[in-house]
Amino acid sequence: MNTMTARVLVTGATGFVAGHCVAELLDHGYAVRGTVRDLDATAKRAHLTELARRTGADLEFVAATLDDDAGWAEAVVGCDTVLHVASPFPDSPPEDEQDLIRPAVQGTLRVLRAAAAAGVRRVVLTSSVAAIAYGHDNENVRTENDWSVVDRIPAYQKSKTLAERAAWDYVESLGDASDLELVVVNPGMILGPLLEPRISTSHVAIQRLLARDVPGSVRTGWSPVDVRDLAVAHRLAMEVPEAAGNRYICGGEPLWMAELANLLARDFGAKGFRVPTRVLPNIVVRLVAVFDKTVRLTVPVLDRAERVSAEKARRELGWTMRPVRETIRDTADSLIAFGVVTAPGARRSAPGVAAGTH
Repeated sequence: MNTMTARVLVTGATGFVAGHCVAELLDHGYAVRGTVRDLDATAKRAHLTELARRTGADLEFVAATLDDDAGWAEAVVGCDTVLHVASPFPDSPPEDEQDLIRPAVQGTLRVLRAAAAAGVRRVVLTSSVAAIAYGHDNENVRTENDWSVVDRIPAYQKSKTLAERAAWDYVESLGDASDLELVVVNPGMILGPLLEPRISTSHVAIQRLLARDVPGSVRTGWSPVDVRDLAVAHRLAMEVPEAAGNRYICGGEPLWMAELANLLARDFGAKGFRVPTRVLPNIVVRLVAVFDKTVRLTVPVLDRAERVSAEKARRELGWTMRPVRETIRDTADSLIAFGVVTAPGARRSAPGVAAGTH
């Protein structure tokens, strides 16, 4: 792919993952078009506009949303590749699971239909290990051959599973009538530094531990991935010819929340952060979840960890991950630098969670 002429569409460009994908693409010479909900909300994309201004990169924005057909035909025109990153990512369980499932599935199909009609070469879809590792009877290490069991999983995991399945089914339905290629990236828990003072749902555990907003850790384990490494994975997934038709897990060994807390205590205790390191009994977690909607997300996965293998991404894409301690340290440093969490003695309310997309 000639990066000097290729234009890449990134959906949900102001989201946490999408923003890092935009930065990665611009850094490698690609022209980028990003979708946003509202073109008049320039403050929400000021960090990306400033990045493009400093580097002289080619970056533009168009309006398109997951819940409306309007704008997608214009968004994809002239694009060689689409990174479909935008998808609902809640900070609490929805009252109606369709509030998550419908935009995830229909939004994905909108993007794919527009891409196919415009002759886009490849779509890279951001899915999740949520579509792979949940609802199984055992805790075997999962690979790209596995799928989460839809009738046994919570709403968010279900939305990711159904959206990805819909994507594969749609591309298969095109048959020989289209040359559209699909590649899927399945990240674990996405951590890493902020680009702006707005956190995503995946930052909440670190934010609350540093701020001591919780008395201890929930017994839940995630497969962590640094957002900067994940952005590289998206670029590789669109560049490597052999990636077409494949899924790629991007995540490391399980990281229990207690391990996360201990790493934070070790690196930030001397800076005045009294990180709680005890593990809360499950009965306490269930009681707290009655009043705390964020904690409520963890109840269905208590005593379980995401156990997945990223070997395929390493082997076929040449992808690598940085050490998880570096990721956690850089994440915490950015939360402090942006004022999301402040040192004891200067504590103030943190910004809200950007729960709309990744």
